[in-house]
Amino acid sequence: MVKIRSSIPVLAAIVALLVVGCGGGSDSSSGGSDLANLASPGSLVFAEAQLQPTGELKQNTDSVAKAFTGGEGLGAFVISELESSARQDGESLDFAKEVEPWLGEKGGVAFEHLEGGELSEPLIAIEATNTTAAQSFIDERASQGKNPSKDVSYEGVKFKVGGSEDNAVGLIGETVVLAQSEKEFKAAVDASQGESLGGEDRFQTAIDNASNGSLADIYVDIGGIIDQSKNGETAEQAKGALQAAGIDSDEATAVASVIPQSSQIVVDLSSELSGEKAPTGDGSKLLGSLPAGSFAAISFAGFNEQLEEAIDNLDDEGIPPDLQPGELKSTLSQAGIDLDKIVASLDEGAVFASGSDLNSLGGALVVTSKSSEAADAIASLGTLLRAARVPGVTAISGKASGFSVRSGTLGKKALVVVAEGDRVAIGYGLAQAIAGLHAGSGATLSGTPGYKSAVSALGNTPISAYVDGPAALQLAEALVPRSKTDFWEAVPYLKKITYIGIGRGANDEVATAKLIAGIGQ
Repeated sequence: MVKIRSSIPVLAAIVALLVVGCGGGSDSSSGGSDLANLASPGSLVFAEAQLQPTGELKQNTDSVAKAFTGGEGLGAFVISELESSARQDGESLDFAKEVEPWLGEKGGVAFEHLEGGELSEPLIAIEATNTTAAQSFIDERASQGKNPSKDVSYEGVKFKVGGSEDNAVGLIGETVVLAQSEKEFKAAVDASQGESLGGEDRFQTAIDNASNGSLADIYVDIGGIIDQSKNGETAEQAKGALQAAGIDSDEATAVASVIPQSSQIVVDLSSELSGEKAPTGDGSKLLGSLPAGSFAAISFAGFNEQLEEAIDNLDDEGIPPDLQPGELKSTLSQAGIDLDKIVASLDEGAVFASGSDLNSLGGALVVTSKSSEAADAIASLGTLLRAARVPGVTAISGKASGFSVRSGTLGKKALVVVAEGDRVAIGYGLAQAIAGLHAGSGATLSGTPGYKSAVSALGNTPISAYVDGPAALQLAEALVPRSKTDFWEAVPYLKKITYIGIGRGANDEVATAKLIAGIGQ
């Protein structure tokens, strides 16, 4: 929902520099942020980035940029785009003359709340090394706008308000601040002189987990976003998912650190669990055994524990209108199906998706078991559903036992549940379910070049999710209509992503994850 329009559009465009380097400056370091002291307390999202990295960080940033831009370093590319954008708006910009004299080392963006389910307009802050030059730039640009700006003073801070959207811009101390309105700018002044996001313990605790040497750090108040979400059902599902992972949604925060490397982009993530034990487990073996043609796959650590909690919640709440609270387990028990015993027998879980268009799209959930309890339960459940003459249920027999369910809400394919030996598969389509059931017996993800590269890049962090970049993009191109111009404009850049690998771990009460995107030349 970032729509800031300013009487000085060039300054608004400089926000793009929050994720690039322009040379000079000093190396990145993690820790508390002075720019966060301008953000209102309780702000949901805050991002801070190096505007002028040096050394290895700059080299790696430029290396990744050249793969996307066709040869230019990221700083040079964005400066060129800024100057071109200014000309299109009927203005001129000499970045070296007008901006470099005052541009500082860091910039930040804060989003205070949600509006209609989307992030509110941002508060933008850019450090200034020369406040006199920065003020001259603001004054000059404000005077060039089609709509006049007015001078405003608040708590000893002078700033400009104007433009087609009545945006506000000015210096607060040694920082250039651009806000949506006079009200938001005054809130930034209040934050700088009193309570702010930067002064909150939960923000400081979270940002302390940011990685050293990052180009950008992004703080997210997960609990706050869930609470402010207008979709009650989605919010409850999100809370349930976090609770299943051992995370208190009311206190959940996360930090992502972006670290460019020569041919990769690394994002380190961490989430405070508020006293809960971080989830552990390694599902990489099962993940690697999934079909080689999968464009995406993810494994679940502690799958049986998560499923046990989900079933307990479902039993407590019931399934209206047929099952009242407490009836799920008892009803199945009468049919000879002990849900608690079955769940306890389960081990690892993973999901894969395959297909290159809507007709071939499919996938399956694959679960391994420590005994035959799950396979026996699938056979019993199929018999129970057929005996009850549930519409759309068909028996599946042979080496694998189970059943399929067809309905209009599922589309053209059936939901297929099959079991054999120590493995259960629930697939969208028979072929996908059988492929999941026999995963490991044919060509697997672990044998593909992209998966190997992802595992190698993650190092000692076990892989827990994988995306084949070209295959996923091929599907997206088949599904996304040409009217979605934003996507199609991004396609040339998305084609540079060869794979995405995600690994996860834990450190005391902090859940950690690492995302690596491979970049092709």
